[in-house]
Amino acid sequence: MGVKTRQFAQMNAFYRDVLNLDVLSIDDRSGRFKLNDETEVHVYGELDEDHGFFGSGPVVALEVDNFAAARTRLLSAGIKFVYEEPQRASGKVWQHFFAPDGNVYEIIGNDVAAWPGPRPEGDLLSGQAARAAHVKR
Repeated sequence: MGVKTRQFAQMNAFYRDVLNLDVLSIDDRSGRFKLNDETEVHVYGELDEDHGFFGSGPVVALEVDNFAAARTRLLSAGIKFVYEEPQRASGKVWQHFFAPDGNVYEIIGNDVAAWPGPRPEGDLLSGQAARAAHVKR
């Protein structure tokens, strides 16, 4: 999850001091925190230039087992992506998109192009997201 905010120092203090999240890093552009289940929470301040497309609310990332399949499904449904090509770094691949409610969301998964062995198979959503999606069906 990530949020772009004008209350950058206050939000960093909130996550660190009130919610007592583990601090991964804080600099003049972003604060990065970790939940107990290893989920990351990012706070982007006004000096951050990479997340101007974030709206006024939090941006939720949905972890997927098969990024290519998830992206194809979104494209087939007419979903528009914020930027044309997926981003890649550190063995991960992600892309932000506009959901039907107008909010920005993200899909993120393992970058199978960087994997030395066979590509993973499996459900579109993994972990908590898969359980939540199953419950809503």
